[in-house]
Amino acid sequence: MSAADAAMDGQGAEAAPLVAWTGGRLVLPHAVVDGKALLTRGGKIVAVAAAGEVPDGARREDLGGAYLLPGLIDIHAHGALGRSFLDGDDAAFATILAEQARRGVTGLLATTSTAPMPDILRALETTRAWLGREDAGCRVLGAHVEGPYFAAAQAGAQDPANLRTPDDGSAEELLAYADVIRILSFAPELPGAVALTERLVGLGIVAAGGHSEASDEDVRRCEARGLSHAIHLWSGQSTTYRRGPYRVPGILEASLASDTLTGEVIADGKHLPPTLLRLARRALGPDRLCVVSDATSGAGLPDGSEFTMGEMRYVVRDGVGMMPDGSAFAGSSTLLDGMLRVLTRDAGFPLHEAVRMASLNPASVIGLAGSKGSLAAGKDADLAVYSPELEPLRTVIAGRTVWARAGVAG
Repeated sequence: MSAADAAMDGQGAEAAPLVAWTGGRLVLPHAVVDGKALLTRGGKIVAVAAAGEVPDGARREDLGGAYLLPGLIDIHAHGALGRSFLDGDDAAFATILAEQARRGVTGLLATTSTAPMPDILRALETTRAWLGREDAGCRVLGAHVEGPYFAAAQAGAQDPANLRTPDDGSAEELLAYADVIRILSFAPELPGAVALTERLVGLGIVAAGGHSEASDEDVRRCEARGLSHAIHLWSGQSTTYRRGPYRVPGILEASLASDTLTGEVIADGKHLPPTLLRLARRALGPDRLCVVSDATSGAGLPDGSEFTMGEMRYVVRDGVGMMPDGSAFAGSSTLLDGMLRVLTRDAGFPLHEAVRMASLNPASVIGLAGSKGSLAAGKDADLAVYSPELEPLRTVIAGRTVWARAGVAG
């Protein structure tokens, strides 16, 4: 479609004005390009056009040399600024979503953690109420139920008192919210894990492995039934062990060696050193690796801050969430904007790949790549403007600015 054709597309008496985002660098899935303009109309992207072919009459938004990114999508985020989705109230959701939007995130999965079942169900009920809401802040795209079906030995900061197994009957309580849940993560070796995988896939929910002591045989059994994703590689994952003289790969090696599984990394500069980030990229490639914040309610709080999620208490220490005794990380205190800086500056990822891992790839995991995750015609006009130093400047959802840094036009 030419720029002129794009300008005519959707015109009518009530048509929204054509907007041309010019003067910046567009971050596309396979390259960062100069000399292009993004055309949007209302809540949709119309086209990517040559800067010199912007139709007359289009309203111009001058990016002033900044990067124009697709809005970031966080499929594993628990909270921020002292609040968590497990709190289950509107005030918590509003606080978290506003802070995420301030970082260029336009959509997320409200993520729970291991807790008493009534607390998880309350969070899912509130998530359901927030689906499609257009309040200030990023959009809730669904829920990621992380736990309670985890291995005690790999629980990390998950609440050990509330761990369960998939065969105890509680899954049906969760699946009453199948319309809300987009990902449910569990340990593939637990009793009932294979049946749970089949049940999730049948409902259109992503079955994901994590916090697990699984062998590669356990992972393969669930993968054959539709397990398709692995949460936070290296964190809460079994690795190669000895069975007599034989070496048995764990869920980590099974995930990295898979030809089909997608996976996540927490790229906060704390959970994984650059070498492991590069290894994940080499193993899964730029189209199957996602970056997630795994942000807890400690995100955005200064060092020394104490925070809670459910019945568990944690502390921000050395720029990351930790158990009070320092025995394990307790999620990240960094959001996706900071992770893009770690991936590009410390791990050497090309910017377009890092952005893809925080936008198109997570959108693909949860089945939304047709409408979100890249600057492509027909997709939602969910955009993030970043400075050359990768600091967020402006966040746009469905063509409407929901946040702009002071002094930035919006």
